[in-house]
Amino acid sequence: MIDYSFSYGDLELFLLIFVRVASFVYIAPFFSMSNTPSRVRVGLAFFISVLLYQTGPEQEAAYDTLTGYTIIVMKEAVTGFLIGFGANLCTAVVSFAGQIADMEMGLSMASLFDPATKQQTTITGVYYNYMVLLLLMISGMHRYLLKALAETYELIPINGAVFHDDALLQALITFMGDYIIVGFRICLPIFAVMIILNAVLGILAKVSPQLNMFAVGIQMKVLVGFCVLFVTTAMLPDAAGFIYEQMKRMVVSFVRVMSA
Repeated sequence: MIDYSFSYGDLELFLLIFVRVASFVYIAPFFSMSNTPSRVRVGLAFFISVLLYQTGPEQEAAYDTLTGYTIIVMKEAVTGFLIGFGANLCTAVVSFAGQIADMEMGLSMASLFDPATKQQTTITGVYYNYMVLLLLMISGMHRYLLKALAETYELIPINGAVFHDDALLQALITFMGDYIIVGFRICLPIFAVMIILNAVLGILAKVSPQLNMFAVGIQMKVLVGFCVLFVTTAMLPDAAGFIYEQMKRMVVSFVRVMSA
């Protein structure tokens, strides 16, 4: 006969695990998309917490008062939030690349509301975002994130997070430098072609001053930009793989910063 009894200590430990997992699911890529129902996210966090509670390493939370338990809950929430935030930062690179591409193509004013992020984004940004997210899912990003979350309990046990401000700031600064580099790598073909096109239009404006190169240039930029975007679609798997590696490195950096 299965014994379903448990003590208040077990319930308190399970709630601490649930707080970290729920904070991670709330901010992590794919799981945090607004078109994912809230009940699904809560249920996913609950069942992941049950699995981690049953199969994870032995944990204990030492506290004396209600204030002490509240502090532990806040630390677990911040721990899960930072782990998911480190992965979510990497997926924002594609939106940055799409904004640069649309600025060069002349489509920066044609913004639309993305129901997944509830933000105003550009056309190319939405295209890059969904394509890269699909490629990351195919490559097993969701399995890696859940595995990384489970392994954090070995490096950062319950109430074991130590927040090193200097190391955390250094990790963020390092990532911001890579953030800009990765974004420009994704949109570099469009950026380079637009520079060549602007140079050609400038030469034509000098050769034929009677032609309105401004009106002609807008149409040519959009046409050439879409052509380059179509041709460079084959490069997206490499970009997704690079973002995947950056995501792994960022999650590891955040975990190292919080480990004792």
